Amino acid sequence: MGYENLIIEKRGPVALMTVNRPDKLNALNVRAREEILAALKELGEDAGVRVIVITGAGEKAFIAGADISEFTGKTPLGTREMMQKSRAFDAMEDCPKPVIAMINGYALGGGCELAMSCDIRIASAKAKFGQPEIKLGIIPGGGGTQRLARLVGEGKAMELILTGDMIDAEEALRLGLVNHVVAPEQLEAKTMEIAGKIAEMSPVAVQMAKKSVKNAARLGLQAGLETETDLFILCFTSEDKEEGIRAFMEKRKPVFKGR
Repeated sequence: MGYENLIIEKRGPVALMTVNRPDKLNALNVRAREEILAALKELGEDAGVRVIVITGAGEKAFIAGADISEFTGKTPLGTREMMQKSRAFDAMEDCPKPVIAMINGYALGGGCELAMSCDIRIASAKAKFGQPEIKLGIIPGGGGTQRLARLVGEGKAMELILTGDMIDAEEALRLGLVNHVVAPEQLEAKTMEIAGKIAEMSPVAVQMAKKSVKNAARLGLQAGLETETDLFILCFTSEDKEEGIRAFMEKRKPVFKGR
């Protein structure tokens, strides 16, 4: 399908999704969030796509937050109804395929929340992060209070959310908010290197691994260990498992087909 606010580019097994509103610093309006949902569904069902990368158009911003102009006149009931629908943040986390955030600039508010809902985050040294909602008299509503605390700890999450302060990429790396920080000119190459490495693995095993790791934050330890066992056993039903073992024994690189 065609998108107004997204550019979708397929590079072999890696799909690059670019939020394309550079004049608004890629702020997420309702239409952009709907399109991200649709694109995730489309790419999630595309057997040719094994990894999804999301970024923002231009050099200034990954996603600078929600489009605040759409908040004017919103009623509590209308806002609640909108937020109870399927949300891009949750769909990103629940996508069966790994999603990597390629963070090229400001990742604030909803942009930081969207990055946190991805599985891996690679940042330019020029990137800035923050949850400034408190300065508008509101709180993060796209998972920020929950995912930030899980990533950086309650104390630091509390400080960032209550002050609305921004942090730079190096501080984000130190806190564990991002996986890697690289020079701006190396951002795409580093992101595609990691995406390509994952794309070579068994899509079946990658899906099971993502699901199991996500369960670590959703379940108690015992329940998480039990589901890990179930997912481990499920991998033994795949042709990819047979190919992986055979390739190891034959000392060659496996060719996984996602079956």
